Amino acid sequence: MIDVRDVEAAAARLDGIAHRTPVLTSRTLDGMAGASVHLKAENFQRGGAFKFRGAYNKIASLPEDARGRGVLAYSSGNHAQAVAIAATLLGTRATIVMPEDAPPAKLDATRGYGAEVILYDRWREDREAIGSRLSAERGVELVRPYDDPLVMAGQGTVALELLADAPDLDVIVTPVGGGGLIAGCATVAKPRGLRVVGVEPENGDDTARSLAAGERIELGIPHTIADGLQAPSPGELTFAVNRDLVDEVVTVSDAEIVDAMAFLFDRLKLVVEPSGAVGVAALLARRVAGERIGIVLSGGNVGAARFAELVRPR
Repeated sequence: MIDVRDVEAAAARLDGIAHRTPVLTSRTLDGMAGASVHLKAENFQRGGAFKFRGAYNKIASLPEDARGRGVLAYSSGNHAQAVAIAATLLGTRATIVMPEDAPPAKLDATRGYGAEVILYDRWREDREAIGSRLSAERGVELVRPYDDPLVMAGQGTVALELLADAPDLDVIVTPVGGGGLIAGCATVAKPRGLRVVGVEPENGDDTARSLAAGERIELGIPHTIADGLQAPSPGELTFAVNRDLVDEVVTVSDAEIVDAMAFLFDRLKLVVEPSGAVGVAALLARRVAGERIGIVLSGGNVGAARFAELVRPR
């Protein structure tokens, strides 16, 4: 499907465009985990999340005539913002299909980046069907959030950078929604002998169940605060990669996610959205083990009011 050369090609396209996000450490976190922990802070990426990497790699790879007609995507927020930014940088137009209940901060940011937003009801309508229909009607390229080799390769640059900065890791941990991030990262990490662990919200464990069953399982839209991880099933292409390369997928509760968000804010002064905090949540809950652990903080797109609401003591 993809290999390390595809990820390296994506890194070349992204060079000087995407931010090379920092890898952060915390002695407190190391002590709590009993390990050396390295956090890849994609909350500092353009658009506030890792999604910019895959979106830019995809759109930059389009033929000039296709890119000139515009692009269309569907997303709950982070991919939406990423496509909007990438389209602007590459001189084209973006239309984004977003759920009506997407976080206001993500809706506002997507519009602010210049995209046309079309709303839909995520509980009653199928975003993939809407996206496919609109892209055909408008004659524009559909930029899928994860189920695309160019998108997966772009996301894999996260691991390429992390392992350049922390080359002695033995475990890499990423959030899992549709599976594009972990597929790209596993493509880089597995040939180097690392253990690859994904983390899902416990109410949305479609990838964990699918890997156990050996086939894609459809669960429907999960109810979780991790809005970026609400894929109803793994992607077809991502699952083909992850079935071969991912060692384990563990789950965390919404309460554990909030605890991780609060820890990251208190100890590292990082604002991380629920989806981005699941790796640290799994570490703090003792569901991830290793001596030298790399964790991807996938994004930080949470509004101030929502952040305060989530971490407020109960």
